[in-house]
Amino acid sequence: MVLPELKRRRDKIRSLMAQQNIDAALIACNVNLLYTCGQIISGYLYLPLKSPACIFVKRPNNITGEHFHSIRKPEQIVEILKEQGLPVPETIMLEGDELSFSEYNRLAAMFSESKVVNGTPIIRQARSVKTEMEVEMFRRAGIAHTKAYDKIPSVYREGMTDVELSIEIERLMRLEGNLGIFRVFGQSMEIFMGSLLVGNNAAEPSPFDFALGGKGIDPSIPVGTSGIQIQKGQSVMVDYGGNFNSYMCDMTRVFSVGKLPEEAYLAHQVCLDVQETVTSMAKPGAICEDLYNAAIDVVTKAGFADNFMGISQKAKFIGHGIGLEINEAPVLAPRVKVELEPGMVFALEPKIVLPEIGAVGIENSWAVTNEGVEKLTLCEEKIIDLLGE
Repeated sequence: MVLPELKRRRDKIRSLMAQQNIDAALIACNVNLLYTCGQIISGYLYLPLKSPACIFVKRPNNITGEHFHSIRKPEQIVEILKEQGLPVPETIMLEGDELSFSEYNRLAAMFSESKVVNGTPIIRQARSVKTEMEVEMFRRAGIAHTKAYDKIPSVYREGMTDVELSIEIERLMRLEGNLGIFRVFGQSMEIFMGSLLVGNNAAEPSPFDFALGGKGIDPSIPVGTSGIQIQKGQSVMVDYGGNFNSYMCDMTRVFSVGKLPEEAYLAHQVCLDVQETVTSMAKPGAICEDLYNAAIDVVTKAGFADNFMGISQKAKFIGHGIGLEINEAPVLAPRVKVELEPGMVFALEPKIVLPEIGAVGIENSWAVTNEGVEKLTLCEEKIIDLLGE
Protein backbone atom coordinates (compact mmCIF):
# COMPACT_ATOMS: atom_id res chain seq x y z
CA MET A 1 0.00 0.00 0.00
CA VAL A 2 1.30 3.46 -0.87
CA LEU A 3 2.85 5.41 1.97
CA PRO A 4 0.73 8.60 1.53
CA GLU A 5 -2.43 6.53 2.15
CA LEU A 6 -0.95 5.00 5.31
CA LYS A 7 0.18 8.43 6.48
CA ARG A 8 -3.37 9.78 6.06
CA ARG A 9 -4.69 6.95 8.21
CA ARG A 10 -2.04 7.37 10.88
CA ASP A 11 -2.57 11.12 10.94
CA LYS A 12 -6.31 10.63 11.57
CA ILE A 13 -5.39 8.63 14.67
CA ARG A 14 -2.81 11.25 15.66
CA SER A 15 -5.38 14.04 15.37
CA LEU A 16 -7.68 12.28 17.81
CA MET A 17 -4.75 11.49 20.11
CA ALA A 18 -3.82 15.17 20.21
CA GLN A 19 -7.33 16.09 21.31
CA GLN A 20 -6.89 13.88 24.38
CA ASN A 21 -3.24 14.76 25.08
CA ILE A 22 -1.96 11.29 24.21
CA ASP A 23 1.70 11.25 23.21
CA ALA A 24 1.95 7.84 21.51
CA ALA A 25 0.14 4.65 20.61
CA LEU A 26 1.34 1.07 20.49
CA ILE A 27 -0.78 -0.92 18.03
CA ALA A 28 -0.67 -4.72 18.16
CA CYS A 29 -3.97 -6.17 16.85
CA ASN A 30 -4.36 -7.57 13.35
CA VAL A 31 -7.08 -5.30 11.98
CA ASN A 32 -5.49 -2.13 13.33
CA LEU A 33 -2.09 -3.19 11.98
CA LEU A 34 -3.69 -3.82 8.60
CA TYR A 35 -5.19 -0.34 8.75
CA THR A 36 -1.97 1.44 9.74
CA CYS A 37 0.70 -0.74 8.08
CA GLY A 38 -1.13 -2.06 5.02
CA GLN A 39 -0.47 -5.67 6.03
CA ILE A 40 -0.79 -8.02 8.95
CA ILE A 41 2.36 -8.77 10.89
CA SER A 42 3.28 -10.38 14.14
CA GLY A 43 4.58 -7.22 15.70
CA TYR A 44 3.74 -3.67 16.68
CA LEU A 45 3.35 -0.18 15.26
CA TYR A 46 4.62 2.55 17.56
CA LEU A 47 2.88 5.80 16.62
CA PRO A 48 4.30 8.93 18.26
CA LEU A 49 2.28 12.11 18.04
CA LYS A 50 5.03 14.17 16.40
CA SER A 51 7.60 11.68 15.05
CA PRO A 52 7.57 9.07 12.27
CA ALA A 53 5.96 5.75 13.11
CA CYS A 54 8.21 2.79 13.91
CA ILE A 55 7.30 -0.81 13.08
CA PHE A 56 8.64 -3.65 15.22
CA VAL A 57 8.38 -7.04 13.53
CA LYS A 58 8.68 -10.54 14.96
CA ARG A 59 7.31 -12.36 11.88
CA PRO A 60 7.66 -12.49 8.91
CA ASN A 61 11.42 -12.00 8.97
CA ASN A 62 11.74 -10.57 5.44
CA ILE A 63 10.49 -7.03 6.11
CA THR A 64 13.13 -4.33 5.84
CA GLY A 65 13.29 -0.58 5.40
CA GLU A 66 13.54 2.70 7.27
CA HIS A 67 11.77 2.69 10.65
CA PHE A 68 11.45 -1.13 10.55
CA HIS A 69 13.04 -3.04 13.41
CA SER A 70 13.33 -6.78 13.88
CA ILE A 71 12.58 -7.95 17.44
CA ARG A 72 12.21 -11.22 19.33
CA LYS A 73 10.03 -9.86 22.15
CA PRO A 74 8.11 -6.61 22.76
CA GLU A 75 10.35 -5.55 25.66
CA GLN A 76 12.99 -4.63 23.08
CA ILE A 77 10.77 -1.82 21.80
CA VAL A 78 11.56 0.59 24.65
CA GLU A 79 15.29 -0.09 24.30
CA ILE A 80 15.20 0.68 20.57
CA LEU A 81 13.14 3.84 21.11
CA LYS A 82 15.74 5.13 23.54
CA GLU A 83 18.52 4.29 21.05
CA GLN A 84 16.60 6.32 18.45
CA GLY A 85 16.52 9.30 20.82
CA LEU A 86 12.73 9.21 21.22
CA PRO A 87 11.38 10.33 24.61
CA VAL A 88 9.34 8.06 26.85
CA PRO A 89 5.70 9.15 26.33
CA GLU A 90 3.89 10.71 29.26
CA THR A 91 0.68 9.06 28.04
CA ILE A 92 0.46 6.03 25.76
CA MET A 93 -2.59 4.23 24.45
CA LEU A 94 -3.04 0.49 24.00
CA GLU A 95 -5.91 -1.45 22.41
CA GLY A 96 -7.64 -2.10 25.71
CA ASP A 97 -10.83 -3.53 24.22
CA GLU A 98 -8.99 -5.96 21.96
CA LEU A 99 -5.83 -7.19 23.67
CA SER A 100 -5.93 -10.08 26.10
CA PHE A 101 -5.58 -9.23 29.79
CA SER A 102 -2.06 -10.66 29.95
CA GLU A 103 -0.86 -8.98 26.75
CA TYR A 104 -2.27 -5.61 27.83
CA ASN A 105 -0.51 -5.84 31.20
CA ARG A 106 2.75 -6.95 29.57
CA LEU A 107 2.79 -4.01 27.16
CA ALA A 108 1.71 -1.56 29.87
CA ALA A 109 4.55 -2.74 32.11
CA MET A 110 7.05 -1.80 29.39
CA PHE A 111 5.99 1.84 29.81
CA SER A 112 6.11 1.93 33.60
CA GLU A 113 6.80 5.68 33.62
CA SER A 114 3.80 6.45 31.38
CA LYS A 115 0.10 6.80 31.93
CA VAL A 116 -1.60 4.01 29.94
CA VAL A 117 -5.06 4.57 28.43
CA ASN A 118 -7.46 2.55 26.29
CA GLY A 119 -6.99 3.52 22.64
CA THR A 120 -9.55 1.22 21.02
CA PRO A 121 -12.33 3.86 20.88
CA ILE A 122 -9.94 6.35 19.27
CA ILE A 123 -8.77 3.90 16.61
CA ARG A 124 -12.36 2.85 15.84
CA GLN A 125 -13.38 6.50 15.55
CA ALA A 126 -10.54 7.16 13.12
CA ARG A 127 -11.45 4.08 11.08
CA SER A 128 -15.13 5.09 10.94
CA VAL A 129 -14.36 7.86 8.40
CA LYS A 130 -12.87 6.26 5.32
CA THR A 131 -10.28 7.72 2.97
CA GLU A 132 -11.01 8.04 -0.75
CA MET A 133 -8.97 4.91 -1.38
CA GLU A 134 -11.00 2.94 1.17
CA VAL A 135 -14.30 4.02 -0.41
CA GLU A 136 -12.98 2.91 -3.79
CA MET A 137 -12.18 -0.49 -2.27
CA PHE A 138 -15.81 -0.71 -1.18
CA ARG A 139 -17.00 0.13 -4.71
CA ARG A 140 -14.90 -2.69 -6.13
CA ALA A 141 -16.12 -5.09 -3.45
CA GLY A 142 -19.70 -4.13 -4.23
CA ILE A 143 -19.23 -5.02 -7.91
CA ALA A 144 -17.82 -8.47 -7.08
CA HIS A 145 -20.50 -9.03 -4.43
CA THR A 146 -23.23 -8.25 -6.97
CA LYS A 147 -21.73 -10.60 -9.57
CA ALA A 148 -21.91 -13.48 -7.10
CA TYR A 149 -25.47 -12.71 -5.97
CA ASP A 150 -26.69 -12.42 -9.56
CA LYS A 151 -25.72 -16.09 -10.07
CA ILE A 152 -27.58 -17.47 -7.04
CA PRO A 153 -30.67 -18.67 -8.99
CA SER A 154 -28.38 -20.69 -11.28
CA VAL A 155 -27.11 -22.88 -8.43
CA TYR A 156 -30.46 -23.67 -6.80
CA ARG A 157 -31.83 -27.19 -7.22
CA GLU A 158 -35.19 -28.40 -5.96
CA GLY A 159 -34.94 -30.45 -2.79
CA MET A 160 -31.84 -28.67 -1.52
CA THR A 161 -31.27 -28.08 2.17
CA ASP A 162 -30.31 -24.62 3.35
CA VAL A 163 -26.77 -25.92 3.99
CA GLU A 164 -26.43 -27.24 0.45
CA LEU A 165 -27.53 -23.92 -1.03
CA SER A 166 -25.27 -21.98 1.28
CA ILE A 167 -22.28 -24.07 0.14
CA GLU A 168 -23.03 -23.22 -3.48
CA ILE A 169 -23.34 -19.51 -2.65
CA GLU A 170 -20.07 -19.61 -0.74
CA ARG A 171 -18.48 -21.16 -3.84
CA LEU A 172 -19.86 -18.35 -6.01
CA MET A 173 -18.45 -15.80 -3.61
CA ARG A 174 -15.02 -17.44 -3.57
CA LEU A 175 -14.93 -17.66 -7.37
CA GLU A 176 -15.51 -13.90 -7.52
CA GLY A 177 -12.54 -13.37 -5.22
CA ASN A 178 -14.03 -13.40 -1.73
CA LEU A 179 -11.19 -13.89 0.76
CA GLY A 180 -13.34 -16.11 2.97
CA ILE A 181 -12.50 -14.57 6.35
CA PHE A 182 -15.27 -12.60 8.05
CA ARG A 183 -13.84 -10.20 10.63
CA VAL A 184 -16.09 -9.12 13.51
CA PHE A 185 -15.33 -6.72 16.37
CA GLY A 186 -16.28 -7.79 19.86
CA GLN A 187 -15.79 -10.58 22.32
CA SER A 188 -17.10 -13.98 21.16
CA MET A 189 -18.60 -12.60 17.92
CA GLU A 190 -18.19 -15.33 15.31
CA ILE A 191 -19.71 -16.16 11.94
CA PHE A 192 -18.59 -17.94 8.78
CA MET A 193 -18.84 -15.69 5.68
CA GLY A 194 -22.47 -14.86 6.43
CA SER A 195 -25.82 -16.54 6.88
CA LEU A 196 -28.65 -18.04 4.86
CA LEU A 197 -32.02 -18.11 6.64
CA VAL A 198 -34.94 -20.20 5.42
CA GLY A 199 -38.49 -20.14 6.78
CA ASN A 200 -38.91 -20.22 10.54
CA ASN A 201 -35.17 -20.52 11.11
CA ALA A 202 -35.04 -16.74 10.54
CA ALA A 203 -36.91 -16.30 13.84
CA GLU A 204 -34.52 -18.47 15.87
CA PRO A 205 -32.68 -16.32 18.44
CA SER A 206 -28.88 -16.35 18.51
CA PRO A 207 -26.36 -15.29 21.18
CA PHE A 208 -24.63 -13.06 18.62
CA ASP A 209 -25.50 -9.40 18.16
CA PHE A 210 -26.48 -9.65 14.49
CA ALA A 211 -29.66 -8.42 12.81
CA LEU A 212 -31.17 -11.93 12.72
CA GLY A 213 -30.03 -15.23 14.17
CA GLY A 214 -30.73 -18.72 12.93
CA LYS A 215 -30.22 -21.95 14.84
CA GLY A 216 -27.02 -23.03 13.12
CA ILE A 217 -25.99 -26.63 12.44
CA ASP A 218 -23.78 -27.08 15.48
CA PRO A 219 -23.77 -25.60 19.03
CA SER A 220 -20.27 -24.24 18.36
CA ILE A 221 -21.65 -21.80 15.73
CA PRO A 222 -25.27 -21.11 16.77
CA VAL A 223 -26.22 -18.85 13.86
CA GLY A 224 -27.37 -19.24 10.26
CA THR A 225 -28.33 -22.42 8.40
CA SER A 226 -29.85 -25.29 10.38
CA GLY A 227 -29.91 -28.14 7.85
CA ILE A 228 -33.59 -27.90 6.96
CA GLN A 229 -34.90 -28.63 3.50
CA ILE A 230 -36.05 -25.58 1.54
CA GLN A 231 -39.79 -25.76 0.95
CA LYS A 232 -42.12 -23.99 -1.44
CA GLY A 233 -43.73 -20.91 0.05
CA GLN A 234 -40.68 -20.08 2.18
CA SER A 235 -38.40 -17.11 1.87
CA VAL A 236 -34.66 -17.58 1.53
CA MET A 237 -32.69 -14.66 2.97
CA VAL A 238 -29.06 -14.49 1.82
CA ASP A 239 -26.79 -12.27 3.94
CA TYR A 240 -23.10 -12.74 3.13
CA GLY A 241 -20.17 -10.46 3.83
CA GLY A 242 -18.40 -9.27 0.71
CA ASN A 243 -14.76 -9.42 1.78
CA PHE A 244 -13.10 -9.23 -1.63
CA ASN A 245 -10.21 -6.93 -0.73
CA SER A 246 -10.20 -6.84 3.09
CA TYR A 247 -13.12 -4.35 3.19
CA MET A 248 -16.36 -5.91 4.42
CA CYS A 249 -19.09 -4.92 2.00
CA ASP A 250 -22.50 -6.08 3.30
CA MET A 251 -25.59 -7.06 1.30
CA THR A 252 -28.79 -9.03 1.87
CA ARG A 253 -31.22 -10.23 -0.78
CA VAL A 254 -34.37 -12.35 -0.52
CA PHE A 255 -35.34 -15.28 -2.73
CA SER A 256 -38.38 -17.53 -2.72
CA VAL A 257 -39.24 -21.04 -3.79
CA GLY A 258 -42.39 -20.42 -5.78
CA LYS A 259 -44.80 -17.64 -4.90
CA LEU A 260 -44.93 -16.41 -1.30
CA PRO A 261 -48.08 -15.30 0.54
CA GLU A 262 -49.03 -11.72 -0.33
CA GLU A 263 -48.10 -10.56 3.17
CA ALA A 264 -44.45 -11.28 2.39
CA TYR A 265 -44.36 -8.96 -0.61
CA LEU A 266 -46.15 -6.25 1.37
CA ALA A 267 -43.63 -6.56 4.23
CA HIS A 268 -40.74 -6.55 1.78
CA GLN A 269 -42.02 -3.31 0.26
CA VAL A 270 -42.20 -1.79 3.74
CA CYS A 271 -38.48 -2.57 4.16
CA LEU A 272 -37.77 -0.91 0.82
CA ASP A 273 -39.77 2.09 2.06
CA VAL A 274 -37.61 2.18 5.20
CA GLN A 275 -34.52 2.16 3.00
CA GLU A 276 -35.86 5.04 0.92
CA THR A 277 -36.82 7.07 3.99
CA VAL A 278 -33.56 6.56 5.84
CA THR A 279 -31.26 7.13 2.87
CA SER A 280 -33.12 10.31 1.93
CA MET A 281 -32.27 11.62 5.41
CA ALA A 282 -28.73 10.21 5.53
CA LYS A 283 -26.37 13.08 4.84
CA PRO A 284 -23.60 14.84 6.75
CA GLY A 285 -24.95 16.04 10.08
CA ALA A 286 -27.76 13.48 10.27
CA ILE A 287 -27.96 11.88 13.72
CA CYS A 288 -27.91 8.07 13.89
CA GLU A 289 -30.72 7.91 16.45
CA ASP A 290 -32.96 10.03 14.20
CA LEU A 291 -32.43 7.63 11.30
CA TYR A 292 -33.37 4.69 13.53
CA ASN A 293 -36.51 6.45 14.78
CA ALA A 294 -37.55 7.26 11.21
CA ALA A 295 -37.35 3.56 10.34
CA ILE A 296 -39.43 2.58 13.36
CA ASP A 297 -42.05 5.16 12.37
CA VAL A 298 -42.38 3.65 8.88
CA VAL A 299 -42.81 0.05 10.07
CA THR A 300 -45.16 1.05 12.89
CA LYS A 301 -47.48 2.90 10.53
CA ALA A 302 -47.41 -0.10 8.19
CA GLY A 303 -48.38 -2.47 11.01
CA PHE A 304 -45.19 -4.54 11.10
CA ALA A 305 -43.53 -3.23 14.27
CA ASP A 306 -43.96 -6.55 16.11
CA ASN A 307 -42.04 -8.40 13.37
CA PHE A 308 -39.36 -5.81 12.61
CA MET A 309 -35.78 -6.97 13.18
CA GLY A 310 -36.95 -10.24 14.71
CA ILE A 311 -39.90 -11.56 16.69
CA SER A 312 -39.08 -13.00 20.11
CA GLN A 313 -35.58 -11.52 20.06
CA LYS A 314 -35.17 -8.23 18.24
CA ALA A 315 -32.05 -6.48 17.01
CA LYS A 316 -31.90 -2.98 18.46
CA PHE A 317 -30.37 -1.36 15.39
CA ILE A 318 -31.17 -0.94 11.70
CA GLY A 319 -27.66 -0.37 10.40
CA HIS A 320 -23.98 -0.41 11.26
CA GLY A 321 -20.69 0.92 10.04
CA ILE A 322 -18.57 -1.40 7.92
CA GLY A 323 -14.90 -1.52 7.04
CA LEU A 324 -12.11 -3.93 7.83
CA GLU A 325 -14.63 -5.44 10.26
CA ILE A 326 -18.31 -6.00 9.61
CA ASN A 327 -19.46 -4.04 12.65
CA GLU A 328 -17.67 -0.72 12.77
CA ALA A 329 -18.92 2.70 13.82
CA PRO A 330 -21.37 4.35 13.47
CA VAL A 331 -24.40 2.31 14.56
CA LEU A 332 -27.91 3.38 13.57
CA ALA A 333 -29.60 2.71 16.89
CA PRO A 334 -31.43 4.38 19.78
CA ARG A 335 -29.43 6.80 21.93
CA VAL A 336 -26.60 7.00 19.41
CA LYS A 337 -26.04 10.74 18.95
CA VAL A 338 -23.18 10.36 16.44
CA GLU A 339 -23.55 12.55 13.34
CA LEU A 340 -22.84 11.17 9.89
CA GLU A 341 -19.71 12.51 8.20
CA PRO A 342 -18.50 12.34 4.60
CA GLY A 343 -16.44 9.17 4.23
CA MET A 344 -18.45 7.08 6.67
CA VAL A 345 -19.64 3.80 5.16
CA PHE A 346 -22.54 1.86 6.64
CA ALA A 347 -24.87 -1.05 5.95
CA LEU A 348 -28.60 -0.39 6.29
CA GLU A 349 -30.62 -3.58 6.87
CA PRO A 350 -34.35 -3.24 7.59
CA LYS A 351 -35.79 -6.77 7.92
CA ILE A 352 -39.17 -8.25 8.86
CA VAL A 353 -39.69 -11.84 10.03
CA LEU A 354 -43.00 -13.56 9.25
CA PRO A 355 -43.96 -16.84 10.99
CA GLU A 356 -44.07 -19.87 8.67
CA ILE A 357 -42.76 -17.74 5.78
CA GLY A 358 -39.40 -16.44 6.89
CA ALA A 359 -37.51 -13.19 6.64
CA VAL A 360 -37.93 -10.48 4.02
CA GLY A 361 -36.14 -7.18 3.67
CA ILE A 362 -33.07 -5.59 2.24
CA GLU A 363 -29.49 -4.68 3.07
CA ASN A 364 -27.19 -2.45 1.09
CA SER A 365 -23.89 -0.73 1.76
CA TRP A 366 -23.78 3.06 1.54
CA ALA A 367 -20.99 5.66 1.52
CA VAL A 368 -21.73 9.09 2.97
CA THR A 369 -20.86 11.87 0.52
CA ASN A 370 -20.89 15.65 0.88
CA GLU A 371 -24.48 15.74 -0.42
CA GLY A 372 -26.03 12.47 0.77
CA VAL A 373 -25.19 8.80 0.26
CA GLU A 374 -23.86 6.59 -2.54
CA LYS A 375 -25.20 3.05 -2.90
CA LEU A 376 -22.33 0.57 -3.21
CA THR A 377 -24.23 -2.71 -3.70
CA LEU A 378 -26.19 -2.47 -6.95
CA CYS A 379 -28.20 -5.68 -7.18
CA GLU A 380 -31.87 -6.51 -7.88
CA GLU A 381 -33.89 -5.70 -4.75
CA LYS A 382 -37.19 -7.48 -5.39
CA ILE A 383 -37.87 -11.00 -4.11
CA ILE A 384 -36.56 -13.39 -6.78
CA ASP A 385 -38.27 -16.74 -7.34
CA LEU A 386 -35.61 -19.46 -7.52
CA LEU A 387 -37.99 -21.57 -9.62
CA GLY A 388 -38.30 -18.82 -12.22
CA GLU A 389 -42.09 -18.85 -12.01
